[in-house]
Amino acid sequence: MNEDRGDVVLSVRNLKTHFPTDDGVVKAVDGVTFDLHQGEVLGVVGESGCGKSITMKSVMQLVGKPGRIVDGQILFKRNRDGTNTEEVDIAKLRTNGKKIREIRGGDIALIPQEPMASFSPLHSIGSQIVEAVMLHQDVSKQEAKRIAIEKLNEVGMPSAEQRFDAYSWQLSGGLRQRAIIALALACNPSILIADEPTTAIDVTTQAQILELLKRLQREHGSSILFITHDLGVIAQLADHVVVMYLGRVMEQGAVSDVFTHPRHPYTRALLASIPSLHSEPRIELPTVAGGIPHPLQRPNGCPFHPRCPDAIPGTCDVAMPKLLDVEQSKVACFLHHDEAEEADA
Repeated sequence: MNEDRGDVVLSVRNLKTHFPTDDGVVKAVDGVTFDLHQGEVLGVVGESGCGKSITMKSVMQLVGKPGRIVDGQILFKRNRDGTNTEEVDIAKLRTNGKKIREIRGGDIALIPQEPMASFSPLHSIGSQIVEAVMLHQDVSKQEAKRIAIEKLNEVGMPSAEQRFDAYSWQLSGGLRQRAIIALALACNPSILIADEPTTAIDVTTQAQILELLKRLQREHGSSILFITHDLGVIAQLADHVVVMYLGRVMEQGAVSDVFTHPRHPYTRALLASIPSLHSEPRIELPTVAGGIPHPLQRPNGCPFHPRCPDAIPGTCDVAMPKLLDVEQSKVACFLHHDEAEEADA
C-alpha cells in the first residue's frame, strides 16, 4: 500500500501475546502487524474475543499474569522535547520498569471501556488528574490543578471547577467518560488508545463523545487507536482500519476502501451484519455464521475457515495465509494470493 500518510509513530510487528494455562496455551494475540501514523485514527475491529483489547494492553505492557509477550516488536517513536526522537521497543521493557512507567500515561494514554472501574471511588476526579500530571510533569500542585481544570473544560465538563472535587460515582455516564478523557489528555500524549469508550453510554451521549474525540484529535494532532466492535463508529471516526479475528489480522487498509471493497470473507460478513435503514421489516438480520472457537481449540490453517463460505478445501484448513498487499489493502486470504506462512517450529 503506497499511501501518503504521516510518519509512523507506532509499529507493531508479528506481536504474540500468550497465556499459558494448565490446559494449554491461549494464543490471545498470534502474530499481529500494523502501523499507526502521525495524526491518524486507526480503528481495530472484530467480534468479542478476537484479541483487540489484549493487543492494546500489550502496547502499554498492561497484560495481566499469566499472560506475556512471547514474540514480536512494538516500536514506539518517542518525542518528548519536540526535537529528539527515541525509538523504543516496548515489547522488551520490564512491565514495572522506569521507562514504561514514563511512557504509560505520559506518551501513550488509555481511555478505558468503563471509567467507573478506572477511577478510584475514594478520591475526587480532580485529585486523580492532578496525581497523573505531577507524576509525568515537573510542576507544582497548584499548577497541576490548573492543568486539570483546563483539561476538564477542554472536554466540555460543565462547571469544571466545581466538578473538580466530585467523585466518579456522583457523575453520569457521559460526564464520567469526559472525565476519563480529560485524565488521558492531562499529559499531552502522542498516542491515545480508546478501548470501546462508547459501549456503556446511550447513543446520544455516544455521538457527543465521538465528536469530542474528533475535535480533540484535530486540535492536538494526536494519533488514536480506537478499539470497537461497532463498524458504524469506525466509519464515522477512523481513517484506517484493522480487522482482527482470533488474534490475527485478516484485513487492513483505508476505511473508505475496506468498507467499499471488502476483500476478506470475514470483513464482508461483518459489514453484511450491519442493520440498514433500507432493511425489510420483520426479516431476520444477517449474522456471521457459526461462532468463535474455544481459545484452546483453534482450527488448523486460517482460523476463519470453519465459518467461511468461500473456504478452499485442502488449502484454507491446512495453511495460514500471509498478510500481503492486495490492491489498496492488506489481506490474509488464499482467495487473493497463494502465499502461506511457515509453521512455527
